[in-house]
Amino acid sequence: MSSVFKALSDPTRRRVLQLLRKGPLSAGDLSDQFDVSKPTMSAHFTVLKEADLVHAEKSGKSIIYHLKLSVLEDALLGFVGSFDTGAGAPVLTKETAK
Repeated sequence: MSSVFKALSDPTRRRVLQLLRKGPLSAGDLSDQFDVSKPTMSAHFTVLKEADLVHAEKSGKSIIYHLKLSVLEDALLGFVGSFDTGAGAPVLTKETAK
C-alpha cells in the first residue's frame, strides 16, 4: 500500500490517473498535457507502474497506458479500513456539538 500512496503523493501522477480515467492514452499524449521533460514523465510513469496503478502495453512505437482502477480502489478501501476502531461512529447531538 505504501507504493500506492507514494505514487499518489505527487500532483502530476494524480493528474495522469485523472486523465486515464477517461480511457487509455499514449505516453506521448499524456506527456503533452504537462510542462515537464519526457524523462521526468517517464519517471512518473515508472512510479505508477511500480504501484500497479497503471498497465503499459506496447502498440507499435507507442506505449499505451491504462488505469488499473481496481488497484486504486483496493488501496483506498484498505486505507480507510485501517482506521476502523470497531466502535460505531459517535452520535452527534446538540449537547456534543457545542
